[in-house]
Amino acid sequence: MFTGIIQAQGQIKRIDVRNGDWRLSVAVGSLDMSDVGMGDSIATNGVCLTAVEFTSTHFVADVSAETLKVTTLGQLKIGSKVNLEKALRLQDRLGGHLVSGHVDGVGRVKSISQDARSWRYMIEAPPEIARYIAHKGSVCINGISLTVNQVSGCDFDVNIVPHTRAETTINEWQVGTKVNLEVDLLARYLERLLTGPYAVQASEDDKSVITKDYLVQSGYL
Repeated sequence: MFTGIIQAQGQIKRIDVRNGDWRLSVAVGSLDMSDVGMGDSIATNGVCLTAVEFTSTHFVADVSAETLKVTTLGQLKIGSKVNLEKALRLQDRLGGHLVSGHVDGVGRVKSISQDARSWRYMIEAPPEIARYIAHKGSVCINGISLTVNQVSGCDFDVNIVPHTRAETTINEWQVGTKVNLEVDLLARYLERLLTGPYAVQASEDDKSVITKDYLVQSGYL
């Protein structure tokens, strides 16, 4: 698990193609590797990768063909910058929101505009995950925990303060840039709870399934 608070910017140093999979060597920049062990997870542009080799200056991770297909990692090149975050420890502060590092889909930067000292980015999400993105909810973009400002159909926008823009790869985004999206974990579980095989069905007179009886049956009351 991660928090979506980026700890350092890394850089791709080597890409080895192995029967369709990749082995990435990532320079970690200022990321403290002193407490990293073999097999530890490091989120790389929001994708949970397992360190199979590491030193104080870099780590190596294998990337499956499936991950290359469903994330933007397959677009990386030698020299590409990436957002890095080590896995969350139970005693750490949860400064962002709970992030799994399992990308739900790839979005696209649709527009960029300045908003006072901040920047506003509109992102187009794939239709199959757009329903999980809510006004003032949390979303993880390339590993960064962000708050949704507005939602319109499959489009949503986020406001980026100068510090976040300077300390992450956001300053390299352009219109058309593809980004990894992970929706809030709670949204997916809530949908399962409400629409799965054991969901409480609404009556014809009550269009909402959130009733007192439902909350009692679900253990909330």
